[in-house]
Amino acid sequence: MSVPSIGSSSFAILSQVLAAQAKARASASSSTAARATTNGKLSESDQRVVAKLQQQDRAVRAHELAHIAAGAGVVTSGASYTYETGPDGKRYANGGEVSIDVSPGRTPQDTLRKAEQIRASALAPADPSAQDRSVAARAEQMATEARIELTDASAQKTHSTVSSGSNDDPASALYLSVAGGQASSGSSVNTWA
Repeated sequence: MSVPSIGSSSFAILSQVLAAQAKARASASSSTAARATTNGKLSESDQRVVAKLQQQDRAVRAHELAHIAAGAGVVTSGASYTYETGPDGKRYANGGEVSIDVSPGRTPQDTLRKAEQIRASALAPADPSAQDRSVAARAEQMATEARIELTDASAQKTHSTVSSGSNDDPASALYLSVAGGQASSGSSVNTWA
């Protein structure tokens, strides 16, 4: 399928059409605001729209502030908002976000603490969004991986302690003294258990 080329005259006409459309949208927006006000007062329907926008603005700001309050140590920036202009000409927040550092910590213990903080921050608002729940799920996965690392490290330490014969556990010490100070290879039956 071939795309027809646009000549310079066609391009100029297209540019003029797009500029005229943009000008018409801007004019319609300002005329709506002017039409909505009569002697500085909004119509009843516009007052309802403004009230809804104000309520939404408060909810969005409270939502983002909840993330910030719960995210001490993981929040990397303040809230940023997207806005909608109301019929009164004022801007109202209709969305927002807070940046959170979701990188792992230096150690598994640090990662576990950080993952718990990320999850708390993500789920702090009364009505977490889908994105908030997604961040919380990733934090839970990070915490699970940190717990596995901690468990593996603990098991490795336990294994090396038992195989070296330097276990502080009294039952193991008794067993090792009876077994002649050698850890069992697993081929004999442990009658002390």
